[in-house]
Amino acid sequence: MLINIDHLFTSKAHNYFGHHGKPAGTSPIIEQNEIELIAGRGIVDDRFFDWKDDYKGQITFFNSAIVAQVRDFTKQPELPASTFRRNVITTGVDLNCLISKEFTINGIRFLATEECRPCYWMDSATGCEGTEEILKGNGGLRCKILSSGSFKLGSASLQITS
Repeated sequence: MLINIDHLFTSKAHNYFGHHGKPAGTSPIIEQNEIELIAGRGIVDDRFFDWKDDYKGQITFFNSAIVAQVRDFTKQPELPASTFRRNVITTGVDLNCLISKEFTINGIRFLATEECRPCYWMDSATGCEGTEEILKGNGGLRCKILSSGSFKLGSASLQITS
C-alpha cells in the first residue's frame, strides 16, 4: 500500500520520558528531511538511539489524521506535528492495525511492538486539558527496527509481512 511520510523528527534528549514529578525538559525536536535507521539501535541522533538492548520503541509513528483531530479539539489549527514527539508522521495507514506485526516501509523492516500510549504531558504540551483522553487508542506506534536504511519525506510503500 502507498502511504506518505509527512514529517520526520528527532530530539537529542527526553522532555517528558523520565520527568514524572519534575518540570518538562526543553530539548528541541528537530524536523528532518531524512533520518538514518540502524537495526536494533534506533534512529541516529535521536534520544532513543542505543537506549537499551532490544528496546521496543526504537522508532515511533503517528498519524497525520490524529494531528488534525487534536488541532480541532484544542482549537489550534497551527499546532505543530512535533508536539507529540513521535519520529515519523504518516498519512494513509491505520497504525493500530500494525500492532504485533512485522512490516516494511520502502524495504526497511520493522516489528510493531505496541501503541505509544499518551500520557498526562499531552495536556500541558498542547495547553488543553483533555488532550490525553482523546489520544487514548490513537497515541501512535512503537516499533523495533529490524533492518537498517534511511527514510525521506514523501511517498512510500508499506507491506505487512507477518
